[in-house]
Amino acid sequence: MFIQTEQTPNPATLKFLPGREVLGHGTADFPAAAAATGRSPLAERLFGIEGVEGVFLGADFITITKGEGRDWYLLKPSILGVIMEHFTAGRPVLTGEADDAGADEEDDEIVAQIKELLDTRVRPAVAQDGGDITFHGFERGIVYLNMKGSCAGCPSSTATLKVGIENMLRHYIPEVQEVRAVR
Repeated sequence: MFIQTEQTPNPATLKFLPGREVLGHGTADFPAAAAATGRSPLAERLFGIEGVEGVFLGADFITITKGEGRDWYLLKPSILGVIMEHFTAGRPVLTGEADDAGADEEDDEIVAQIKELLDTRVRPAVAQDGGDITFHGFERGIVYLNMKGSCAGCPSSTATLKVGIENMLRHYIPEVQEVRAVR
């Protein structure tokens, strides 16, 4: 098994591509070890590596967030080993369902338009950088988005949110006045 790695815009995260399906659809975000307990055997094992502070699972990638003062050249071999052993042993990635990105909410027309733009124009682009942005809510002209994976804590995420996403949503949906990140 050959696992590729890619840099992300966030220097604290690295994207690992195992060359096979990780989740298939949806995402799963584990910003701390406690969030993975009982939900993801893979994430639990990755958190067992000293210095791993976040695990994000996408369709065909795994994004790892390292702790401050940790070096990738020391962490990468252990991370690669855990990922390789997990997949070659045929273990499950999740024991439950992936995050649903708010798909069960009752949508009105504006929310449906926002979600459509996020799903078709934003999420595929940020997935290439090892992250995800999901809809959290829309209230009084403000769109609330959840930043996950490499997007969470990324130095350029504020610019992406304000310049890229906010301007695009305001262009297509006049009711949108602002975009804010929530965690």
